[in-house]
Amino acid sequence: MYRIFAAIAVCLTGTAALAEEWVVKTSPHDVATTADRLEAVIAESPASLVARVDHQAAAAKAGLEMQPATVLIFGNPAMGTPLMQADPRVALDLPLKVLIWQDGEGTSIGYLTPDSLAERYDLADTEELRAKVTQALDGLTDKAIAE
Repeated sequence: MYRIFAAIAVCLTGTAALAEEWVVKTSPHDVATTADRLEAVIAESPASLVARVDHQAAAAKAGLEMQPATVLIFGNPAMGTPLMQADPRVALDLPLKVLIWQDGEGTSIGYLTPDSLAERYDLADTEELRAKVTQALDGLTDKAIAE
């Protein structure tokens, strides 16, 4: 279990190259409220929520403490399927995931850019679709953090 949390910590701190793959925004709300708001926004969109993972609650069940961190996993088959048709390996990173976490700075919401998928997988000729996914992620997360 310690290794999982250590891996999450490494992913959150990252390197400069890794930072370029992330979009991170500040939320004026706490983690639970931001996650609730994102879940509501997803419900109103063409996307579907697949899962909500509360890492803090899981840690507490294991007798461990950590700052709040929640991942929402969601997707839209109309957008994801063509990416998986281009390269089935992209299914490892789909459906999309958004992380909401608290640290000393406050609450953040972040996700890997769809273009980072193109760097990992053979997604030639998917620029237009990736731009639509980027726009959707940006819009959903902006609504979740709106005041």
